[in-house]
Amino acid sequence: MFRLQARLSTLCQSAKVQLPEVARGHNHYGYKLPPGVACCSTQAKSQTKSEEKIKKLMVANRGEIAIRVFRACTEMNIQTVAIYSEQDMMHMHRQKADESYLIGKGLPPVAAYLNIPEIIQVAKENGVDAIHPGYGFLSERDDFAQQVMDAGIKFIGPSPEVVRKMGDKVEARQAAIAAGVQVVPGSDGPVSSIEEARQFCDQYGLPVIFKAAYGGGGRGMRIVRSMAEVDENFRRATSEAEAAFGNGALFLEKFIERPRHIEVQILGDSGGNVVHLYERDCSVQRRHQKVVEIAPAPKLPRDIRDKMTADAVKLARFVGYENAGTVEFLLDPSGQYYFIEVNARLQVEHTVTEEVTGIDLVQSQIKIAEGHLLPEMGLSQEDIDLHGCAIQCRMTTEDPARGFQPDTGRIEVFRSGEGMGIRLDSALGFAGAIISPYYDSLLVKVIAKARDHPAAAAKMLRTLKEFRIRGVKTNIPFLLNVLQHEQFLSGVVDTYFIDENPQLFKFYPTQNRAQKLLYYLAQVMVNGPQTPLATDLQPSDVVPSVPQLPFAPVPPTGWRDVLVKEGPEAFAKKVREHKGLLLMDTTFRDAHQSLLATRVRTYDLKRISPFVSQRFNNLYSLENWGGATFDVAMRFLHECPWERLEELRKLIPNVPFQMLLRGANAVGYTNYPDNVVYKFCDMAVKSGMDIFRIFDSLNYLPNIVVGMDAVGKAGGVIEAAISYTGDVSDPTKTKYNLDYYVNLATELVKAGTHILSIKDMAGVLKPRAATMLVGTLREKFPDLPIHVHTHDTACAGVASMLAAAQAGADVVDVAVDSMSGLTSQPSMGAVVAALEGSDLSTGISLSDVTDYSAYWEQTRNLYAPFECCKTLKSGNSDVYVNQIPGGQYTNLQFQAFSLGLADQFEEVKKMYAEANELLGDIPKVTPSSKVVGDMAQFMVQNKLTKEMVEDRAEELSFPVSVMEYFQGYLGVPPGGYPEPLRTKILKGQKSLDGRPGESLPPVDFEKLKADLAEKHGHDVKEQHVISAALYPKVTDDFLEFHDKYGPVDTLDTKIFFVGPKVAQEMEVKIEKGKTLSIKTLACGDINKNGEREVFFELNGQLRSVKIKDEEASKELHFHPKALKGVRGSVGAPMPGEVVDIKVKEGDKVEKGQPVLVLSAMKMEMVVTAPASGMVRSIAVEKKMKLEGDDLLMDIECD
Repeated sequence: MFRLQARLSTLCQSAKVQLPEVARGHNHYGYKLPPGVACCSTQAKSQTKSEEKIKKLMVANRGEIAIRVFRACTEMNIQTVAIYSEQDMMHMHRQKADESYLIGKGLPPVAAYLNIPEIIQVAKENGVDAIHPGYGFLSERDDFAQQVMDAGIKFIGPSPEVVRKMGDKVEARQAAIAAGVQVVPGSDGPVSSIEEARQFCDQYGLPVIFKAAYGGGGRGMRIVRSMAEVDENFRRATSEAEAAFGNGALFLEKFIERPRHIEVQILGDSGGNVVHLYERDCSVQRRHQKVVEIAPAPKLPRDIRDKMTADAVKLARFVGYENAGTVEFLLDPSGQYYFIEVNARLQVEHTVTEEVTGIDLVQSQIKIAEGHLLPEMGLSQEDIDLHGCAIQCRMTTEDPARGFQPDTGRIEVFRSGEGMGIRLDSALGFAGAIISPYYDSLLVKVIAKARDHPAAAAKMLRTLKEFRIRGVKTNIPFLLNVLQHEQFLSGVVDTYFIDENPQLFKFYPTQNRAQKLLYYLAQVMVNGPQTPLATDLQPSDVVPSVPQLPFAPVPPTGWRDVLVKEGPEAFAKKVREHKGLLLMDTTFRDAHQSLLATRVRTYDLKRISPFVSQRFNNLYSLENWGGATFDVAMRFLHECPWERLEELRKLIPNVPFQMLLRGANAVGYTNYPDNVVYKFCDMAVKSGMDIFRIFDSLNYLPNIVVGMDAVGKAGGVIEAAISYTGDVSDPTKTKYNLDYYVNLATELVKAGTHILSIKDMAGVLKPRAATMLVGTLREKFPDLPIHVHTHDTACAGVASMLAAAQAGADVVDVAVDSMSGLTSQPSMGAVVAALEGSDLSTGISLSDVTDYSAYWEQTRNLYAPFECCKTLKSGNSDVYVNQIPGGQYTNLQFQAFSLGLADQFEEVKKMYAEANELLGDIPKVTPSSKVVGDMAQFMVQNKLTKEMVEDRAEELSFPVSVMEYFQGYLGVPPGGYPEPLRTKILKGQKSLDGRPGESLPPVDFEKLKADLAEKHGHDVKEQHVISAALYPKVTDDFLEFHDKYGPVDTLDTKIFFVGPKVAQEMEVKIEKGKTLSIKTLACGDINKNGEREVFFELNGQLRSVKIKDEEASKELHFHPKALKGVRGSVGAPMPGEVVDIKVKEGDKVEKGQPVLVLSAMKMEMVVTAPASGMVRSIAVEKKMKLEGDDLLMDIECD
């Protein structure tokens, strides 16, 4: 009776119409007719039915399918009506229709589109004479189709009876069996309980698959491979089906392994005519949801195609199918295929069929609903041909790197791919579109058509690469991987393709540089500088002028050419043989550390680098790395120090680079495991470093030797340093006399140094002392190059360096004139001029120094907020008393300001000397200088004298750096620790004996790299791993900042520090040949979320970003976020609604145990415990709507 109920009226109307089928040579798949009723031909052109022109059509749907139908209607001169929920108020589909009406006010988002009475009421009130259901929502609800027809409105689709029977997968199976089409073994009807599901599994064996009885699209599908999975999968599938289709009924099927998913597009009319439009291959699926569809199915054997399409037509005729539909099959590896279901509606992937057949399926649907027959529409089977190949990619707002979690938010940038053979079907393809968590995540359907499958794949690949979508994550990276996979390009994939190719999930993060930079600019405009400014001075508006140079493809030969060609030993020998005085320029590092708090950016260093390479090729070296520049680059300048080194190396290939290595401290402020020091030095040499000045802050020989060995093994030049303190010219100061330094130098020479360095970090090496110390060392080591470093705090630096040169020094340190003096190094120009025409001439042109200095004079004004001259107006000879290192002086001053000691800085300086005595009169250089500085400020802040500290040491709480010094974490100071002060301060705490690094376990770099990758979600460079070993938190913060704001190092310096003004224009060169043109337009008012929208013009196109106003947001309440990197802080993996909480506070949970269920975009996700432990607190409740990373619960991990 099934077929008679469905077709009786049609058979009666056409009973007298009989045309011979044989004339055209086609097979006829009919069925037994009642007595007296003749067979109806599929070619019955004489069939008649009253045709009623549709004048106004409503789409009971949303999004791109609604727009797709509207476009077809417009071409047919049919008026269009849209419906929309409250959440879709600003959605594009309502704007594309001639009329649009709100429905479901006050209802949940999905429920609005399932509100049948209101939809029909709106249709009747507004003269709608046809309703198209689209796909999803009500498209396969027979009660909806029936109520539409009962209201006197045409339903664009099959009859309600056919919708019901085909929508019920159990009845559809029965119909297929009755029609003689092979089916997959499955349940006879919906399974109503877990017990029934278990019985089916026992009878047919595993695996099986749950399917929603009243819908498709992957919703409500769950594969079961073990009996233990039955209960949970039944509940989840039921819940998903209920949410997606309004009915949670499920049926069970035997799961076919390794099938291709092939579906046949059919059209049927009221005259009994049925045709197929060939097949589509939908095998590229994830979680049973189609991702990529192809028409026709590549490499499908002709005989299988013919049989499959014939079976599809046979089944459609059997049930009396009218309108468009899809008959779906599974094709196993042996060539056997099985019917699985009929989708009694238009499919998402109908587009590829339209492209290869040239037939508009939506217009065909409408014409059939109007009463037209297929033959009169030109749709006889022999007239339908295939032309080329088409591929559709479903571009979704899902993040493939996070398990395809739906992403929501505002599309800030949308640039589509276009060109020949490309079709885009979308409703949200524009900047400013809001992606909500309430509906399907489909963003754009991209369809590519070409002559064959490889050509269509190439066209699709090119198109997807052209897309630029910012603001939300998309699955484009995943699609690109699919389209480039050899198996996909071969044309034959099965439904296991995605699961069996984990390389599809290896993504190269998109750079998104322009939009990230706009975020940074907007952040500074709204919330102020992102680098703390030390003073109220502002950067100047000047753009420093770079001296003009004639073009030179190859820079002149320099000392680095000697080093690269002949090696460190030969390099040192030639330095010693050199007749004149060689100079090391500290402008690129120590000079700005001393004068500008180490804040000079790579941007300004790079601009002058070509000039240095051309005009200062005879420099001994250029100090540009190490010391404080390493962590400050990441911490405050948001730059990668390794990239700085590599970029400068490219620009200055001929001058040796020199860095400061703190022995076993590397470039940190504490001791590290030895393997960190060795790894660091190796990577530094590979990145472009040449000469390492190796020192220890306490002149502790074991720490220095570790650094020397690490540099030697890395292939660098070893320049071991004596950290100078005291005064060798004062016979009353006996602790640090000539014998002390000669003995230390002797040990460094024995350890294998290539060059001997004197590091006068405070600038206390007086001219007479320089003559004595250098002269003595020269006499002791006649063949060893000597390199002297000082600071000019007392304004005697030039005299001291000239004295050192006369005494036999081979190299002295200077800074270019405009960056010299005060706490920096002596003037380069002064030394050059003083030695011109003498045997010690530097060979450097004074005019070149002048040009070089002019650039830095202008550049220095950009760093006014960090200028030491804000308070330091002249040289200070009191440095001979307090011995504050030049590199520490300005930082100490800024610290005093921040501690409220600005008016007591003179007292801090005096107390620095007393603190030094308390600590045992130690060499003062990072990190020991920090210990002395911290102690001095501690004493001033607490109004303590030296005597008071000694008396009250047991009851005082000292700075951490002071405690660690006395515990032995820096090594052993010359002469040992002061007692009984050390014992009093430690109060019995454990102390270290010997070299600190010896007792530290080696760092597991592979584990560290894996941890960084897990935290930051992208490929981590080896340099980042080393940075993290030295500065874990600083590196984490830097990587997070860079991921959020992009290459801020490409911005000019004033913009970087204080941001642009409204209407300011700027150009940002992000790489060679790529320059961004940016103009700031406006900064908006605060919205209800505490945000301001900042508007820009980027390369002539309007862009905007929303930035939370941090000051205004203090008055607003926001749900707390999960703490990044804290395992027990469980955050929402996607925006959505809480549908189930499976634990309560105080429960014990195991790692991987389900704790909560979220639902978004009709997809449910089970959140599992990241670690075993106890649930300390739960921050959400059922039905609560959440954003991504909102805190769900805190677990106290075991």
